Amino acid sequence: SLFQERLRYVLGLLLLLHSTDSFYVPGVAPINFHRNDPVEIKAVKLTSSRTQLPYEYYSLPFCQPSKITYKAENLGEVLRGDRIVNTPFQVSMNVEKKCEVLCNFPNKPVTLTVEQSKLIAERIREDYYVHLIADNLPVATRLEFYSNREEEEKKKEKDVQFEHGYRLGFMDGNKFYLHNHLSFILYYHREDVEESQEHTYRVVRFEVIPQSIKLEDLKADEKSMCTLPEATGSAPQEIDPTKENQLLFTYSVHWEESDIKWASRWDTYLTMSDVQIHWFSIINSVVVVFFLSGILSMIIIRTLRKDIANYNKEDDIEDTMEESGWKLVHGDVFRPPQYPMILSSLLGSGIQLFCMILIVIFVAMLGMLSPSSRGALMTTACFLFMFMGVFGGFFAGRLYRTLKGHRWKKGAFCTATLYPGVVFGICFVLNCFIWGKHSSGAVPFPTMVALLCMWFGISLPLVYLGYYFGFRKQPYDNPVRTNQIPRQIPEQRWYMNKFVGILMAGILPFGAMFIELFFIFSAIWENQFYYLFGFLFLVFIILVVSCSQISIVMVYFQLCAEDYRWWWRTFLVSGGSAFYVLIYAVFYFVNKLDIVEFIPSLLYFGYTALMVLSFWLLTGTIGFYAAYMFVRKIYAAVKID
Repeated sequence: SLFQERLRYVLGLLLLLHSTDSFYVPGVAPINFHRNDPVEIKAVKLTSSRTQLPYEYYSLPFCQPSKITYKAENLGEVLRGDRIVNTPFQVSMNVEKKCEVLCNFPNKPVTLTVEQSKLIAERIREDYYVHLIADNLPVATRLEFYSNREEEEKKKEKDVQFEHGYRLGFMDGNKFYLHNHLSFILYYHREDVEESQEHTYRVVRFEVIPQSIKLEDLKADEKSMCTLPEATGSAPQEIDPTKENQLLFTYSVHWEESDIKWASRWDTYLTMSDVQIHWFSIINSVVVVFFLSGILSMIIIRTLRKDIANYNKEDDIEDTMEESGWKLVHGDVFRPPQYPMILSSLLGSGIQLFCMILIVIFVAMLGMLSPSSRGALMTTACFLFMFMGVFGGFFAGRLYRTLKGHRWKKGAFCTATLYPGVVFGICFVLNCFIWGKHSSGAVPFPTMVALLCMWFGISLPLVYLGYYFGFRKQPYDNPVRTNQIPRQIPEQRWYMNKFVGILMAGILPFGAMFIELFFIFSAIWENQFYYLFGFLFLVFIILVVSCSQISIVMVYFQLCAEDYRWWWRTFLVSGGSAFYVLIYAVFYFVNKLDIVEFIPSLLYFGYTALMVLSFWLLTGTIGFYAAYMFVRKIYAAVKID
């Protein structure tokens, strides 16, 4: 039955931890076409990894249908800058078209004004790609490489890779050429039906070969048919940005039968990157992390046992030895830190992020947020963050109460607005710049208002609710009493400095997720699909484990040095890997992206700042709670008079 199938699927997935298996969630049902049924081709947007600014399809003077209709979109699509719109391409299932003129006049060329020519030349220079979809499948351009094998095999072996969308045009020297002829190649899968019924087909792949063909070479007649020139002798269609240009937009359609099933039609798009690297890196980091955690746990547990045994033995021989080490600061270790409200607010946001990320990755790992449902990931993440406010508020309230805070309303407000306020502020400023560029990546005003309403209408009340219950609950029980008078903190060694701590503590967690970070970055900045959520889940667990351990080790060293101000310090030091993420982001910007202009650079660093901030909150929170539990455990184990 279906349930067993699903169960088997989930088990298989957990074994493989690798979600390219094809299984799509209900709601994305296949569409069956009969022969001659229209297959609608829609445009999504234009993108470029050089400018990072998406544009709407009709921002360039392409041929327009008589009535332009935009598809209603979900939150995620709007935030990504998708503006899905209909196009004048007439494609029918399993019907070939040799060559047809796109714009409605039979053979009158389109005239581009100087302004339009300039704009097109500009977009070609900026390396823009056009993204179309047919039956929800994005278009891809096939790139064939001869792999470096022996000469004889060269004839047989071609490596095929796909890139998303097709290039708007190309440059040769200082001349601009526009791809004005598109050869669509669509693949269909014939469904099995009873004898009497007519065949149904499903679209399983959508490729395009873009060509640039000069107006004179495209011989168009009155029936808006055209003939393509022989491949060798044709000249490309140049766009001269200094004057008006005349050209024809044309297209052809070719259908091929394919044995790819509808369920696995996304696989070609997803196997664009190498899975081998992932396995190596993951196994590598798992081994390293478990090795280190084994060593750390052994050291800590052995030293602790010795410490505790010593401390508890000393009481019997009437303090003959002078006390030293972490037992000395027992009267100060739970002294509330400065700014308890801000600390508890940040930790509340960290808990909120942690719950959101955990659920999103887990759901995505089960294949429910596949790339075929565009924008589902962003939408889910936004809503989950809002709803996780309850947990954030609860933990923040309880901690605030433990730290002897008493203004719970102000604390709750701080928790609900501090981190989201910073995020919203940065996004708003960046959005103003994107608006100035008339890009579709700008969040429209109504969406912004909707987000604000969600923040103040869903998130804020939920945080208050959680905070109220957390604040009323019994505070965390600290095993030792705090002295009236704080003790002197001895002079600290150089390596106990905060910054040295941050550098030391950040290496291990960063090393564990370094490779995954590369793939996530290329998914965000280079328009790739990211789908390896099984790996991501594993990496996330490794991250949690390594953050907790490092944090415990750091807090142990700090208490041994008789420095009891560990609250803020643990939070800062555990988030040390965020500092490495920042450095890596700068390295990625310099080495991998060819962004030169000011606004794209601003966008890159603005969004990077948000990522680093969120990552710091997340890792800092994990480390803080690990250290807090550890400190409570060790002080509960020693006998204190």
